[in-house]
Amino acid sequence: MNPRPGEVWLADLGFAAKFRPVVIVSRQDPDPPRALIIYVPLTTQDRGSPYEVRLPKTRFLEKGSVANVQGIASLPTVRLGRRLGVLSAESMSEIKTAIAWALELEPSGTPPTLERTDQA
Repeated sequence: MNPRPGEVWLADLGFAAKFRPVVIVSRQDPDPPRALIIYVPLTTQDRGSPYEVRLPKTRFLEKGSVANVQGIASLPTVRLGRRLGVLSAESMSEIKTAIAWALELEPSGTPPTLERTDQA
């Protein structure tokens, strides 16, 4: 199994034996030192937080969903269930920007969602 960045998978996150959707944010590594992926959980609970990236509806995300970058974590690949689909390059760019902001990897102190709102 070699999950790729931007793919959405159902994963066993250890919550009451229920699989939850996640987006893979790990870099593509043909020879990873460990069988782990880095993911951001997806949820339908949109709280309007700068830690959330709204995602467009797709054939595999029928309800309005957000990527909750505050929940970024790693997971063994054996806990991935099935692949649902792939997010657009635009959605992945927004997720990466939100991760960089959340982890203070960017010099800007303005949340990414507020930057987009100010430009509208």
